[in-house]
Amino acid sequence: LILVLVGLALPVRAALDDVEVSGLFKEGSDLFKEANEVYAADAGQAEDLYEKAALRFERVVREGGIENGKLYYNIGNAYFRAGDLGRSILNFRKAEQFNPNDPNVQQNLAYARSQRKDELAEKGKTKMMHTLMFWHYDFSFEQRFTLFAGCFALLWIAVGVRLFAPRPFLKWIIGLAGLASAVLGISLVVESLAIKNERPGVVLAEEVTARKGDSESYEASFQEPLHAGAEFVLVEERKNWMQVELPDGRTCWLPSGAVAMVR
Repeated sequence: LILVLVGLALPVRAALDDVEVSGLFKEGSDLFKEANEVYAADAGQAEDLYEKAALRFERVVREGGIENGKLYYNIGNAYFRAGDLGRSILNFRKAEQFNPNDPNVQQNLAYARSQRKDELAEKGKTKMMHTLMFWHYDFSFEQRFTLFAGCFALLWIAVGVRLFAPRPFLKWIIGLAGLASAVLGISLVVESLAIKNERPGVVLAEEVTARKGDSESYEASFQEPLHAGAEFVLVEERKNWMQVELPDGRTCWLPSGAVAMVR
């Protein structure tokens, strides 16, 4: 179990000093290690220890004012081993916000998703977009920014060279570099707007009935309830209720206490 207490951190007001934070981290690490040691002999005790470890690490976030990908990754692992699929996926998603290219985060998130009871296939339009715009979905923001910077620099270098030494092949370089710069630039803008405006969330409750309105008096939206780990995007929020859109495009209302937001 690895934790980096320094690095990228969001402006969270700290209620604990560095010594207290280090103490909580050590407690969490020791509990996680102890859980690993007793798991084979007593899985129930181990799950309890994993949950206690997760709670210690959450206090580091909440009261210590520290947020980074390694910490959320640790919390996700602890909750997964404790059998809490919803909080596991929630924290892997949070870790992904900080370290989108971390193979461990991606692997564990994918495995946790594979354990969900609900099979919410992406709508056809989304699948088609993933295929046609593979660079937007298969490359991280940082990778696309690096490619954009390289293509943009190549574009203007080629333009400058062509002013003094016109060559036919420079037209192709200018055209291709300009096209790549435009495509990558649009991709970066689209993702920046999505990060700013889109609010993803995860169902935490073991089971929750999705409804057609913002009250228990409304009919159920689907024949089967949703289960822990189901993901959604927030559409509208009212007192104690959230209207959400599921990956397959369906919308429904869920009680706020049954879900949590990734950001």
